[in-house]
Amino acid sequence: MRICLVTTFPPSQGGLSEYGLHIANQLRRNPFIRLTVLADTISDAGPELEDFAVERCWSFDDPASTIRILRAIRRLKPDVVWFNLLFSTFGRNPFAAFAGLLTPVLSRLTGCYTHVTLHHLMDTVNLKDAGVRHARSYRLAGALATKMLLMSNSVSVLMPGYRKILHEKYGRDNVHLRSHGILSREPEYPDFSRRGNPEHRILAFGKWGTYKRLELMIEAFKYVAEALPNAKLVIGGGNHPQAAGYVESMKQLYEGDQIEFTGYVHEERLPDLFQSSSVAVMPYSSSTGCSGVAHLACAYGVPIVCANLEDFREMSDGEGMAIEFYKPGDAKDLADCLIRFLSDPAKQREMADQNFLAALRMTMPNIVLKYLRHFELEQRSLALRQITRVRKLPNWVPSKGLLLRLMTRNSLGWVHRSGLHLSRPAKNKLLNNDVDGGGKIAGTRSPVNGNGVTGRVDGRNEGAIRSSGFPATGSSNHSKPQNSADGKGLDSAFARRFTEKAESEKPKGHKQSSGDGEMFSALGQIGRSNGHAGNGKGGSSAVGSRSNNGGRERTIQSAGNPAATEGDGIVKAAGLRFCSDRESSR
Repeated sequence: MRICLVTTFPPSQGGLSEYGLHIANQLRRNPFIRLTVLADTISDAGPELEDFAVERCWSFDDPASTIRILRAIRRLKPDVVWFNLLFSTFGRNPFAAFAGLLTPVLSRLTGCYTHVTLHHLMDTVNLKDAGVRHARSYRLAGALATKMLLMSNSVSVLMPGYRKILHEKYGRDNVHLRSHGILSREPEYPDFSRRGNPEHRILAFGKWGTYKRLELMIEAFKYVAEALPNAKLVIGGGNHPQAAGYVESMKQLYEGDQIEFTGYVHEERLPDLFQSSSVAVMPYSSSTGCSGVAHLACAYGVPIVCANLEDFREMSDGEGMAIEFYKPGDAKDLADCLIRFLSDPAKQREMADQNFLAALRMTMPNIVLKYLRHFELEQRSLALRQITRVRKLPNWVPSKGLLLRLMTRNSLGWVHRSGLHLSRPAKNKLLNNDVDGGGKIAGTRSPVNGNGVTGRVDGRNEGAIRSSGFPATGSSNHSKPQNSADGKGLDSAFARRFTEKAESEKPKGHKQSSGDGEMFSALGQIGRSNGHAGNGKGGSSAVGSRSNNGGRERTIQSAGNPAATEGDGIVKAAGLRFCSDRESSR
C-alpha cells in the first residue's frame, strides 16, 4: 500500500510534529507499506531523520502550499493520502490557513482515497484564550472549513463529543472516533523507587503561552512548597507558536532551587523526565482537543491532576484514565489537590497503575492498525458499490466490461497492495514428536509398508493371525525411533501379552495343550526374527492387505502356496494356519 502522510514533521517544531513522527514511525515498520511524508519546510535545512522518505513541499503561512502538495500527490500516485491536522496547521494567516484546509477535498478529486485526522474543532475552541482577534469571522470561516474537510472520504476525531457535533450540526456520517494513542510502541511500568525519593517532582509539560499558562501553576506551587518542602516544580516544553518568548520571560522571573525549566525536551529524554515525576499537572484554562500530555503521562504510569473541563472529563471516562480534577482558574484548589495527592502514597500507586493499564490499550501499533483496517474496508466497499452499479445497468448498454474496468481501476489494485499482513498459524507437528521431520509418526503403530506383522489370538487352540491394533515389532521405518534401542524388550513383551490374553479367554478347567505351548513359543520366535516378520527373507508375502516394499498391494497367500517363504514355515511349525476373514469368523 502506498501512503502519503501530510503533517508537520521533525526537526520542525510545528503543531503535531511529534504525533506525525509516531504515526510515520509505525507505518515505516510495516513491510507492506511504502510511506512518503509530505512535510513542512524548515529554515535550517539539516539532514532528515534516518529511514524516512520525506518531501518538504509546503510552508507555514504560504497560500501556495495547497498547489505544491497536490503536485506531489499527482506525482507519487498514492493509494491513501492521510492528513494530520489542526485548523492552524497551515498558518496563522486566515487566508493561508483556509487555503491549506481545502487540500483534502482537492486531493479526493484527484482520485486518491483521502483521510483526515482532526485533532480539534473550531466549534469548541476558546478563541480568546488562543489569542485570536475577530472571533466571529473566525467562527464563520471555521464552519465553512469544517464542511470542506468533511468532504474527504473519511474523517477521524479523538473525542466522542466531536463526533456528535459533526454528526448533528453538519449532518455527516463519515466521521469515526479514534483513540489518540500513547506515542510509543508499548508503555513503561512506573518506577516507584524514583518518585518521592528524595523529592516529589511535579511536572508541567506542553507548549506554553495561550490556553496553557504558567502563572496559575507557579502560584499554586507556592502553597505546595510550604506544606511539602521536598516538592519541586519541573516545567518542560517551549513556547506556543503564537506566544514567542513567553517561557523565557517566566524563566527569568521564577527559576530557582525548587522551580526548574527544561526547555524543549527531545524524544530520547522523555522517559527519564516522566519516570522521575510523581504527578503531571495540566493547568489549562480551556481545551483545544484531546491532550497529548495526558497520553504521555499514561505511557509512563504517571498520575494526572487537571482542570475540570468537559473535554478532559470525557477523555478520562472514555479511556479509563486516573485524573484528579480541580476548579479551573483556582490556584488554591489546585494546591490543595496536589497536597492531598502527594501525602497519600497508596493513592499515588493506585492512580499510576490505572494509567499504565489504560496505556496498554492505546499503543501506537494498535492505533495505526485500526486506521489501516479502515482504509482497506472503505476501499473494498467502494469497489463493490461500483461493481453493483454496473451490474444494474440494462443489458443494452454497450461495453459494460470496459466501463467496469474504468470505474474500478484504482480500487481493485488494492487487493494486490494490501497494507495488512494476516499471519497464518504455525503448522502443527504430527503425533509423537514427528521426530524425523518427514511426516512419519514416531512410536509403534500398525505397519503400513509390509515390513511387520501384527496379530491376535481368537481364544481357540487354532488361532489366526490378523491385522489388529497391537504394536508391531521389527524394522518398519515409521517405528524406527522406538524399536532401535530396545527391540528385545518389545519382542518379549509382545509374546507375553499374547499369552496373558489367551489365558484369560480360556474356559474354566481348560488345560493347556502342547499345541498352545508351541504356538506361543513360535510367537516368541516371530518377535525375535530378523526384522522382516511375516514375510521372511524376500518380504514378498504379507498378512492382511499391506503394501510391499515397492509400494504395491499384496493379497493374503494361503499356507502351502509356492510363494510362501521361511517365515510361513515358522507359522506352520506352531500349528497355525492362515485364514481369510470369512473363515475366522465362523
